Amino acid sequence: MGDVFVETAGSRTGAMRRLCASAIAALLTCLVAAAGSAETASKEAMQSLDEQVQEIKSDVLSIAAELTRLEEKLLYPSNTQVAVFVSLAENETLRLDSVKIAIDGQPVARHVYTFQELEALQKGGVQRIYTGNVTTGEHQLDVSMAGKLASGKDFDTSETFSFSKDVEPKLVGVKLAGQLTGDARIELGGW
Repeated sequence: MGDVFVETAGSRTGAMRRLCASAIAALLTCLVAAAGSAETASKEAMQSLDEQVQEIKSDVLSIAAELTRLEEKLLYPSNTQVAVFVSLAENETLRLDSVKIAIDGQPVARHVYTFQELEALQKGGVQRIYTGNVTTGEHQLDVSMAGKLASGKDFDTSETFSFSKDVEPKLVGVKLAGQLTGDARIELGGW
């Protein structure tokens, strides 16, 4: 006699469960594999995007630098440009508190010095205090400085200088000294 296979409801349910479990396992395996591929692709896309952002940043910075140069050329053409620089005499120990600059009677710059700025000047640094435009010809530069001498004596000194502006840019140096004479004095020099 042949074997008779009797299917019961319980065995059908078990088979369906096994079939569903196998299908779910296969589906999960596919999803995990796809997620791994997507994650790798996503990381590569993010790295590519980061590189593009860095390139754009670099381009923007170079464009900004070029715009600044062009702006300076437009605002301060070489035939009218004058720049005033402030420095201290070599080995100067006085404390510079503030500087005021006027050209042709018009105030153009004033600066109050911080400890770091004063320290930089004492180490030989130079500060560009003013850049502007003047016509060619003769001009008057008024410089006022205030501070404290190494002896502890306060000073407030002013000097008036004349300078000539040609077609080329004019660079004017203002130097403060006082160590040797015991009194603050201002010197003018061209650069």
